[in-house]
Amino acid sequence: KLESHRDGQMSEREHHRKKFYEGSDAMALVRMVPEEEATGKVKEIYDDIKSKLGIDFVPPLYRTMAPSPATLEAGWNKKYAAMDRPGKLDGLTKHIIAVAVSATNGCTYCTEVHLEAAKEAGLDDEAVVELMAVVDAMSGLNKFVEGLQVCAD
Repeated sequence: KLESHRDGQMSEREHHRKKFYEGSDAMALVRMVPEEEATGKVKEIYDDIKSKLGIDFVPPLYRTMAPSPATLEAGWNKKYAAMDRPGKLDGLTKHIIAVAVSATNGCTYCTEVHLEAAKEAGLDDEAVVELMAVVDAMSGLNKFVEGLQVCAD
């Protein structure tokens, strides 16, 4: 959740998080379904998202899926099952994986969201740099191996 300074102003980090996590409807290529227009199944899923994530807004990822309630439901259920339900991997590990995959895929939105969550879970700047060094090294090595069609022994 975003918290303001005592004087009611958001810090630069909070503005940055708000920009990427809450997003802007103007950025999407389809019309997002605003919360105040959500009805039926979409409203039900929006309420579930806010409740389970402990936030007071619906992230733009889900508002973008909402024109197709079936897509919204499938997308939310997949994300919740993979990232939020308890399992063998802890939350920090899941967010580290999400950052690595998102950075590799070039998804700024997901990289920002999961990096912020990883930092909130204890990942410091040194670990972030190390994580990105691993992403860089493995991406390059993957391209080398694929380009030369190297097979594992």
